[in-house]
Amino acid sequence: MCEIYTDVDGVFSADPRVVPAARKLKSVTYDEMLELAASGAKVLHLRCVEYARRYEMPIHVRSSFSTNEGTWVVKDHPEGGDMEQAIISGIAHDKSEAKITIVGVPDRTGVAARIFQAIADADINIDMIVQNVSAAATGLTDISFTLPKSEGANATSILQRIQGEVGYASIQYDDQIGKLSLVGAGMRSHPGVTATFFAAMSEAGVNIEMISTSEIRISIVCRASDLERGVKAAHTAFELDADQIEAVVYGGSGR
Repeated sequence: MCEIYTDVDGVFSADPRVVPAARKLKSVTYDEMLELAASGAKVLHLRCVEYARRYEMPIHVRSSFSTNEGTWVVKDHPEGGDMEQAIISGIAHDKSEAKITIVGVPDRTGVAARIFQAIADADINIDMIVQNVSAAATGLTDISFTLPKSEGANATSILQRIQGEVGYASIQYDDQIGKLSLVGAGMRSHPGVTATFFAAMSEAGVNIEMISTSEIRISIVCRASDLERGVKAAHTAFELDADQIEAVVYGGSGR
């Protein structure tokens, strides 16, 4: 067993600084924690969870300033535990990404491969990708992807250098986006999660610009100015709000 001490009492259902009613999770699986860490949750580093999963090493995340039991990161939720029937374990958000849209891309074999090979050659990590349906009249499409803001200028420069080869029309760069992610093993067996999520975003006035999913995660991109409102709306929609304040942030990340 590995104990990791941090500035909060464990892993919470959302960032307590954004959602004061966030619940402390008794347990979370390796897969769920990997998705949360990759989606913006700061309490554990992604590589830490990857090593723990590889060697099936339980992690106990707890506070350096309290004797309270924290959150267990394990292979599976304990049988009969409170989280066994939960659909959503946690909600993560991230404001550190930007979006690049390549406008007017010729919709032919090998073009997308050339674009993303150029990005990969520069060791730039791509997160979400969306390609629009090409227009029948022009045979052109738009490709959008997200990446770390710190790599935005480099990626834009690389794409400009291959414009003549690829034949796209223009590039649009947007660093005012946010990513909101729902994570939970319960998604595998519960239909309607997407409908509930998107309805909550609609009611909160959050416009969805991009969507990405895995077996246990749904992520959207929205305006950065709408992100925290979206987090609160999703947290309430999935009945994750605690009856009383559980989160105590002693300092630092608070997640």
